[in-house]
Amino acid sequence: MTLHKGYRNKSRKRHRKNVRNRGLGSIEKYLVDYEVGNKVDVITDPSKHKRGMPHRRFHGKTGTIIGQRGRCYLVDVKLGNSKKILIIGKEHLRLNPVSLKKE
Repeated sequence: MTLHKGYRNKSRKRHRKNVRNRGLGSIEKYLVDYEVGNKVDVITDPSKHKRGMPHRRFHGKTGTIIGQRGRCYLVDVKLGNSKKILIIGKEHLRLNPVSLKKE
């Protein structure tokens, strides 16, 4: 059988929810409004498939919001020596706690 290279290939460990945290989660993450310049962490929510979900290589990365496109946000993330612009839904973003302490 051939090796498949799908969008969620080799992501069983990082796209797994806690046993006590199964389900759709709270509504609070949909009520957060991000502004341009906010530092955010890209933490993918596996219960929301293909709704602004970034590739698994960006899970755990920190980026800066540079704009909004529809219900998603444009996030500038550094990956190696290059910068990538991602279109990510707000359920896959969290405010970076380090940037909140500096304000």
